[in-house]
Amino acid sequence: MQKNTMIGVDLAKAVFQVHGPSMTGQEKFRKKLSRQSFPRFMAEQPPAVVVMEACGSAHYWAREMIRLGHEAKLIAPHYVKPFVKRQKNDAADAQAIVIAAQRPEMRFVEPKCAEQQSRAILFCARERLVRQRTELINALRAGLYEYGHAVPQGIHQIKQIEEILDAPNSDLPDLVREECRDLLEQIAEQSVHINARTAKIKVLAAEADTARRLQTIPGVGPLTALAVEAFAPPIDSFSCGRDFAAWLGLVPRQFSSGGKERLGRTSKAGQADIRRLLIIGAMSRLNWLGRKSILADSWLARIAARKPRMLVAIALANKMARTIWALMAKNEDYRVPALVAAA
Repeated sequence: MQKNTMIGVDLAKAVFQVHGPSMTGQEKFRKKLSRQSFPRFMAEQPPAVVVMEACGSAHYWAREMIRLGHEAKLIAPHYVKPFVKRQKNDAADAQAIVIAAQRPEMRFVEPKCAEQQSRAILFCARERLVRQRTELINALRAGLYEYGHAVPQGIHQIKQIEEILDAPNSDLPDLVREECRDLLEQIAEQSVHINARTAKIKVLAAEADTARRLQTIPGVGPLTALAVEAFAPPIDSFSCGRDFAAWLGLVPRQFSSGGKERLGRTSKAGQADIRRLLIIGAMSRLNWLGRKSILADSWLARIAARKPRMLVAIALANKMARTIWALMAKNEDYRVPALVAAA
């Protein structure tokens, strides 16, 4: 069915601004609606293209619009900003959303399903707990440092901290000991929650066929596999592996002009969680244990012999991202290049 109206919606917590022009640009309506009246108003409209900025509640409302018979599209906020007119307000934002969405070259964000969002929330909950535990550990180390005890970084240094607190000849005051032991209890509690969520992620990664396939790639574990499944859009939205790597922010930033190509640092403009996990997985392949599986005449061995370790990790993470795209696009498991060449 041909849709004759494109409705731009500026989402908020309580008040939604709706701008509805025709496909040729003629304005039909402009309304400010409450959160309760917005679904009723959209249910009364004929099937239309509904465009919203990608934000916290946008995926929920996109699913609701699809349920009401509309076609939902999400657009990144930084693509809308150039089309906002002189004054910044909700009505101007809703109009700018429509103008940006009418551009034929515009890129859109794929709406997430409810299951995909739930897995993303689980992943973010674990990351939040890890950050909170790191904050507690740093507070504990800072308190001991004020009394001359320099403890290295890392969760594995907890045993050393306990030995300092339990030492009979320690110069720590009793009040400091009490506070440090309280921090240790909080760290232990956070570790229990982190381990529970890690176990749940491993179970989900083992059940999903896509996550299981991704774990056949060296350097990709359950966390990375579930992060790809939770945060990445449908793989067919990328035409090649480089587009997926660029979406992750693993390609150089360009400053090209006049036919001269100038490449800078890694852009870091994409999905930060997947990018970080891929770099961690790449670093694990470059340590003393992971290097044992690297073939002597392989691409990785040659670049590792002449480039800094972090640069090699970024290059390997880029290659891993392209491999992830290939496996998901072809529905295949990872095959070692040396074995494929021998066959």
